[in-house]
Amino acid sequence: MAVFWIFTVPLIASSLGVVVAKNPITAAMSLVGAFFCLAGIYVLLTAHLVAFLQILVYAGAIMVLFLFVIMLLSLQDEVLGVSRLKVMQGVGAVGCIGVFAVVYRAILASGGRYMPQVDEGYGTVKAVGRLLFTQYLLPFEATSLLLLVAIVGAVVVAKQRI
Repeated sequence: MAVFWIFTVPLIASSLGVVVAKNPITAAMSLVGAFFCLAGIYVLLTAHLVAFLQILVYAGAIMVLFLFVIMLLSLQDEVLGVSRLKVMQGVGAVGCIGVFAVVYRAILASGGRYMPQVDEGYGTVKAVGRLLFTQYLLPFEATSLLLLVAIVGAVVVAKQRI
């Protein structure tokens, strides 16, 4: 249980850094830290493949894309201006408090029970691949078709004349 908190406290701190940081680069780097802490929690849950994909896809590929977009926008502190408190920020703060209350209640309801033992092959590439190509074949193929359409759409939008 102590190892869980080793990953959870930095996860919450870096997640707050994403929301609170004024500089977009700082927010993006806090998000990378949150992704790594979340991957640590996935490892504790015996989901090694999900942890690996979390690092590879989100902390690697998607965050590099975010950083490129932030650098292309070249936002400076004077462009960002002085932040003012808005109604939606208050609603978001109330929503955050509600989420924390639900998580706290769920932790109390669990009673500190330990995780049940899982099969030895649980969460491996072989087990996930078997599920993807048998039970979830149609959603898997639909997702791949959707990604192909998104790639073609991105190329069409990016290129002025084909």
